[in-house]
Amino acid sequence: MSTLGILTCEILELEFAYLLKTDPNIERITIVENQHSQRLIEALASAGTSKVNRITKPQSHAPGAQDGIEVLVSVLELALHNRKHTLQQGLKEAARDMGPVVDALLLGYGLCGNALEKPEELLVEAGVPVFIPMDEDHPVDDCVGLIIGGRKEYYGEQCKIAGTFFMIPGWTVHWKRMFEQEFGNITPDMARRLFKNYERSLLIPTPVMSQEEMRKNAEAFSQMFGFRTEYRPGTMHILNETWQRAKGFLSNRPD
Repeated sequence: MSTLGILTCEILELEFAYLLKTDPNIERITIVENQHSQRLIEALASAGTSKVNRITKPQSHAPGAQDGIEVLVSVLELALHNRKHTLQQGLKEAARDMGPVVDALLLGYGLCGNALEKPEELLVEAGVPVFIPMDEDHPVDDCVGLIIGGRKEYYGEQCKIAGTFFMIPGWTVHWKRMFEQEFGNITPDMARRLFKNYERSLLIPTPVMSQEEMRKNAEAFSQMFGFRTEYRPGTMHILNETWQRAKGFLSNRPD
């Protein structure tokens, strides 16, 4: 059996839950269980996904004996995004831990402030091929770029209204984290000053969360900063294409 390792942050937990629960070709799902992976585990459980195994560390993973593809998922803390070096170091350590027990790695990240400008070089110690969501000839800019459909769509909305706070489903769940010491460590008053020239919250719904649920989740955020709320549809296309590329590599890999 081939094993695909997934490293992602909490913001994209619902997108990966969606891929895992809707793909009939995945034989087994193993999740590194910790405080960061709880919502992913809950999302799979609520969907009735029965083939989920839980372990406490990647090194404990033992591949199954049957043919097919299984997935090993590690959800990393959102606070790693606080600094470029912190994110790079966190990903290097996670990939180094996971590399010996998987055959390829799929990243739930984009460039993220150029932290992953050269993912293959950054994660070379993993010793396996690395797949990152691509926007034509370059990785997507970040999680928003991934869900909005790429840099052209992202930039287009910024040109329409420069003062736009973009919200994909995960951000509507985790937006309060920016006030935590480990992540942003800013007060609401500081945030109001930072966003004083912003005008709107742009919610980008996908199949993982309805527009109405996103609105409810983000309502307090928009009220806090006096933003009006607007919507535009998101897409799973880029993430799904990356998913298929990684699966294709494993399917065609010599035994």
